[in-house]
Amino acid sequence: MPVQDGSDEGIDTTLFVTVSGPPGCGATTLCERLADAMGCPYVSGGDIFRELAEDRDMNLNQLTAKADESDEIDRALDQRLQQIAEKWGMANKPFILESRLAGWLAGERADLRIWLDAPEDVRLDRINDRMETDAEMRVREVSEAGRYQSHYEIDIGNRTFYDLHINTARWSKTGVFTLVRAAIEEYDPELDEGSFTTPSMDV
Repeated sequence: MPVQDGSDEGIDTTLFVTVSGPPGCGATTLCERLADAMGCPYVSGGDIFRELAEDRDMNLNQLTAKADESDEIDRALDQRLQQIAEKWGMANKPFILESRLAGWLAGERADLRIWLDAPEDVRLDRINDRMETDAEMRVREVSEAGRYQSHYEIDIGNRTFYDLHINTARWSKTGVFTLVRAAIEEYDPELDEGSFTTPSMDV
């Protein structure tokens, strides 16, 4: 008889969770399952970025190039995400915000900040059916890191403030979900020492 891990049961929580990570890290898969289990909506920075591209009649590469030329695109995206974080941070209802800077943008409003990652070859294999090529993914990652540093003095490589850091190559999709589920269910706000310092992000 298979072991029942309870992974398909609902999660009774009011936590505001952020999920971040590079392309191919498994963030979308996790967020979709979490949102279903938590019975809550989630917003993806990638979807908003694609909406900005469509609004400007551009593809993702063209919008990325424009973002490299000016901070207009990044600030428009981040302002939208920050407004969403502010709204849900005061709602006392479960919510999931997913983007590369979600943890930074949400700051102390977030209850649980998660970073997902995996070796580059694993991530490249995961995105092989997407419109973005391997080279384009690498260019986008380097470009984004440079813009975050330039615009906000954020080192995207600094993971010290994340509450949970998971290498998704080491677990199945269900395994990753089970780890995050346990973190949510065992969350104790009384243990929060308030050590997170929100960076100055004038968006």
